[in-house]
Amino acid sequence: MIDFEVHGAGPNLLLPVNPAAPVEGPDAEQVRAWGADPALGHTLVEGFSQRFRVIAFDYEGFVQANPKPDTLTPDHLVADFLTVADAAGAETFAYYGYSWLGMAGLQLAIRSKRLTALAMGGYPPLDGPYDAMLAVTEATHAMAGGPVSDVPVKPGDWDSTEVALSKDQTQQFVTLYQALKDFDDHAVQAELTMPRLCIAGSADNIQYGERWGNTLVSIGTPLAANKPLLEDLGWTVQLLDGLDHMQAMQAAQILPVVEPWLAEQLC
Repeated sequence: MIDFEVHGAGPNLLLPVNPAAPVEGPDAEQVRAWGADPALGHTLVEGFSQRFRVIAFDYEGFVQANPKPDTLTPDHLVADFLTVADAAGAETFAYYGYSWLGMAGLQLAIRSKRLTALAMGGYPPLDGPYDAMLAVTEATHAMAGGPVSDVPVKPGDWDSTEVALSKDQTQQFVTLYQALKDFDDHAVQAELTMPRLCIAGSADNIQYGERWGNTLVSIGTPLAANKPLLEDLGWTVQLLDGLDHMQAMQAAQILPVVEPWLAEQLC
């Protein structure tokens, strides 16, 4: 079962985030130390629900709790999203997602005619890092399932982090990116007719260490390089100057851009 919550009134907005207010304590402080916000989903729901009927569901939490090692394909992912929309009584809806859930929004847009607007965060709609993400997820899967040390890692030292995930949890993302290995994001642009926004930090280029094959996941660079072409194709492009992947995903960066843009398109 995929749990969802509905907040606010207005045009429907499908939002794959955890809407719950986090319990404060050491875990929340550790999340903050790494540059993340344990209340991110809750804050986004509060912000968007001022003018939208927000349908919030923690899809990442769902697939981590209920791994789909062989079936987390784009088709099945989109089917899950549409099932949530159906259960919430949303015949049509806008969508906002960030990182791999931003990429999922593009797959939703080309597989469904129900989107009224698409906002992709933290993933470029042209020249997306599909090969790089396949390499990273394969390396992560190879390291998963082993013993995890109790020695704390200094916040920010990503190369020293250990993979505290199961083989099934990591395999599902290998399955997803294997299914996207030959995906041509240039070829699908003509299929996209709804209003479209892409937003990312200009410094969002993630350099993984040796254990991940020294893979570079480029997000900000291709978005900046393709900005004129994307705008010609009908996209609104917002680059957040100097921000990396973690910084650009924060509600203080996303809400002032995405919320008024959606309102302009839908309200």
